[in-house]
Amino acid sequence: MKVKKKRELQEATLWQKERNGIRCYVCPRKCFIAKDKRGYCQVRKNINNKLFVLNYGKISYASPEPMEKLPLYHFYPGKLTFSIASPGSNFDYQPNEIKQIFKDKEEVKGEDWSPEKVVKKAEERKCAAISFTATEPTMYLEFVLRVSRLAARDNIKSIIVTNAFMSKDSVKKLVKFLNVAVVNIYASADEQFYSNYMGVKKLNPIFDSLKHMKKHGIHIEIVDWIFPQIGDNIENCKKLAQWISSELDSDVPMHIMRFYPDHKFPDLPATPTSTLEKCIEEARKSGLRHVYIGNVPDHNDANTYCYNCRNILIERKGFQIKKIDLARDRCPYCGVKINIVI
Repeated sequence: MKVKKKRELQEATLWQKERNGIRCYVCPRKCFIAKDKRGYCQVRKNINNKLFVLNYGKISYASPEPMEKLPLYHFYPGKLTFSIASPGSNFDYQPNEIKQIFKDKEEVKGEDWSPEKVVKKAEERKCAAISFTATEPTMYLEFVLRVSRLAARDNIKSIIVTNAFMSKDSVKKLVKFLNVAVVNIYASADEQFYSNYMGVKKLNPIFDSLKHMKKHGIHIEIVDWIFPQIGDNIENCKKLAQWISSELDSDVPMHIMRFYPDHKFPDLPATPTSTLEKCIEEARKSGLRHVYIGNVPDHNDANTYCYNCRNILIERKGFQIKKIDLARDRCPYCGVKINIVI
């Protein structure tokens, strides 16, 4: 009987030794990790005073899916991306997250994949991009970087779906090969919400990451999750939209996302459509040109309109494209340039 060889652990990046342990610098938590202990994310471990990643190549999800599912509306609309996920998160909670609760000595579970296998599968399924999603890509940064390097050689784009709660050094490494960032913001960046439910006290690192990615030409789309009763303040949504417009660009797409009851909030109702529509109205008043509704089937605000003449440029039904009416990256009716990569 052939015995499967156990994969050697991958040494982590962005750490340094300290007295009685090591410190991880992959995210703003800057965890001090004593010998044989793990960081907050539970996937980085001090072994003999070296930091190793326990989730390198451990894939918990792999599937081709439409760009629109991420959600990504202004980058390769109608094309497929090969989405993968690996266990690990630096937040206490994220909606729609494929998350595993680890015990102190538990092995990180997942199917063993090499970076080469990920790129090969993307090619076989005729995917235009590889997206790192459903968990927090920063927590398997080393694997993301390796896959992205390989993908770039074959002209396959790289996308992260992230909470953007990452260190400056992580961002600097990512932007070398990254093409797109879909950034999840919760409750319109309400600090009290983040403190109560995400275990995050300061949001400055998130906004700093966004500005750094924008500076390096990364295509950004913002997803604002609106939670009924506990995170649906319209004024906060307005402030977030104003920040995006002034600090990033008025062309950055913003998705106002509906929450549905889940394991963390089983007793919360789904976000009323009327609340989402009020958020959209305020975001547009703040100067944003492309504001969308998310998780609401067959809503008109899932379509892309020309911000100048208001003609429909991309018509969507769910995650499917019904019609694209563009002259490359321009409106065919008035000629104005649209921030979209076809």
